[in-house]
Amino acid sequence: MFTGLVECLGRLESVTVEGAGRRLTVAWPGLEGALTIGESVAVNGCCLTVVAAEGDQFDLQAGPETLLRTNLGSTQPGDRINLERSLRVGDRLGGHFVQGHVDTTAALIGRRPEGEWEFLAFSLDPEWLPLLVPKGSIAVDGVSLTLVDVSTTGFSVMLIPHTLSVTTLGLLKPGDRVNIEADMLAKHVRKLLAVG
Repeated sequence: MFTGLVECLGRLESVTVEGAGRRLTVAWPGLEGALTIGESVAVNGCCLTVVAAEGDQFDLQAGPETLLRTNLGSTQPGDRINLERSLRVGDRLGGHFVQGHVDTTAALIGRRPEGEWEFLAFSLDPEWLPLLVPKGSIAVDGVSLTLVDVSTTGFSVMLIPHTLSVTTLGLLKPGDRVNIEADMLAKHVRKLLAVG
């Protein structure tokens, strides 16, 4: 479980193909407290398991399903990535409950400055739109955000300067794909209402 409050703008150091999966070596500049083998880390919002760690670098494995459903399959060495350690009991919850189970990806279709803030619009497969509501929560590349508008083809968010400077969202260009996790409460409500 995560909060969607990115702790570090990390860097993908290397990618190794392992059968149908990939092994990702990641650098976490300024990491406080060593990561342990088996620990969960959200990488662009995708929960992955640490399989090796030394200093501020660590390795994660991503299987075929993860590579298919997320943007991690197209990441390359040198790419910046959002990193967050899992939530500990007693931690403050400043974002919203994020499982790290990416549902799908969305594409950035436009961005415009609004003073120091930026408005970002994304296209999204219509299958996922019933789970989104204006002023509701969404995780975009692991960042907990509040939805501004939801349309029949996508959604929009507004980013403050801090979010733009400490996450990958400040680096996005139109056409870039981001990982999307809809609010888990919305998913449960949809399933309950479908039972009948």
